[in-house]
Amino acid sequence: MLIIQRHYLKEFFKLLALIGIGLASIFSILDLIDKIDDFMPSRPDLKSLLLYAIFNFPKYLLYLLPAAMLLCSLFIFSQASRNKEVVAIKATGGKLKTLLYPFIIAGILLSIFAFVVGESIVPDFSRRSNELKNTLMKKEKKLLFKDGTLWLRGTDGSPVRIELYIPEKRLVRGLSIFVFGKDFLEKRIEAEVAEWIEVPSSKFQVPSSENIWRLKNVTIYDIESGKVNKIPKMDYQYLESPDFFSEGIKKPEEMGIGELYGYTNRLKTAGFRNTKLVVDLNSKISYPLTNFFMIILGISLSMKGLVGRGLFVAGLGLFISIIYWFTYTFTLSMGYAGILPPVISTWLVPVLFGTVAGYLFSKIPE
Repeated sequence: MLIIQRHYLKEFFKLLALIGIGLASIFSILDLIDKIDDFMPSRPDLKSLLLYAIFNFPKYLLYLLPAAMLLCSLFIFSQASRNKEVVAIKATGGKLKTLLYPFIIAGILLSIFAFVVGESIVPDFSRRSNELKNTLMKKEKKLLFKDGTLWLRGTDGSPVRIELYIPEKRLVRGLSIFVFGKDFLEKRIEAEVAEWIEVPSSKFQVPSSENIWRLKNVTIYDIESGKVNKIPKMDYQYLESPDFFSEGIKKPEEMGIGELYGYTNRLKTAGFRNTKLVVDLNSKISYPLTNFFMIILGISLSMKGLVGRGLFVAGLGLFISIIYWFTYTFTLSMGYAGILPPVISTWLVPVLFGTVAGYLFSKIPE
């Protein structure tokens, strides 16, 4: 039994490496081809283009790993069933579920692997990919986003720190502006809130010339004189528009669970709940488990003799993967829209597929 288990595991991982790396590479190259027209004006060298594809590779590997695991388990065990190897094992007194235990452990380990990749490698590589994309498209980086805090320079050159920016409200909480003189810091402006004020445009107005940031509960520290002046509100014209800030905020794929959790908590403490971020946070935990469910599902379908051979196996694997992707993204969209609670929208489909896989596995004939 041990020799057979090693043989199947070896074949499974060989096929998984081939399909997983192959699919992730294809999608990375397709992503590069999609962006190539935007990169060409800067005449990028081959190294930069290859780096862009490499930086996107872990992201696509994470997304496509469940489909690869389903396909591999279907291929390996449908071939074993077709070659009567399963019948031979049962005839010699072997138990099928005992034969499959190493694959259950492999599914758990691969789910942990997917979680680690999604937590440590994908955020870093996604950040590098976006930075390289901005470089190739000649977009100058003017913002630094770290732990939910934005650092930038105003249009007058003054360093600005934004403790929390709420894109949906176009609102800033905790604004600090450092105004420098010739050789030293002249004053520091602190505002509890900054709100983007839009003056309604008319036929004779240029909208952008009237829009401005309005600072509220402002404290001005005059460093040279030592005076402190508090005013209820003031307009500040040296900050970029909200669209500029939104470009600098990290996307959920660029943040690990810890950073994303901290950012959503800061928004919640400030009185705002970004449902999309909460959904993304839950999906970072639920999605890696899909790998375990997919391998169990593939094994169960093969062992029950519910699949055929060759192209039919590939078609079935792709069909199930598409069904999973469609239903999972659909429930995520319902979570983003607030129709479903974030926990339900991210866990409904994985739990449903896991339940089906577990039921079919329990029905495998010994």
